[in-house]
Amino acid sequence: MEKRSGTDRNGSGIAQRGLWRLMLKLPAMRGRLQLLAAKPSSLDDLFEAYDEACATVERMSRDRSREDCPLLEEYETVCAEIEADVIDYILKHS
Repeated sequence: MEKRSGTDRNGSGIAQRGLWRLMLKLPAMRGRLQLLAAKPSSLDDLFEAYDEACATVERMSRDRSREDCPLLEEYETVCAEIEADVIDYILKHS
């Protein structure tokens, strides 16, 4: 089996977690998110980025206080921007 296949499966798992996180964060968009995620022109890159940004926010929040970690606010902004991008995409493609 090629090494790339394992990477694709791993990336897909990250995208799935990102999708789940977005479905929890944006409950009004759940059905649309599921439909778009099932299509070949899926949002996997955004889902992966969202999962990684959320995981970083959770880790930083747990490990440090807000004052000790200026990057925490930046990652929270990244999460909010991805959420806005996903909402915009859904509205344009529904």
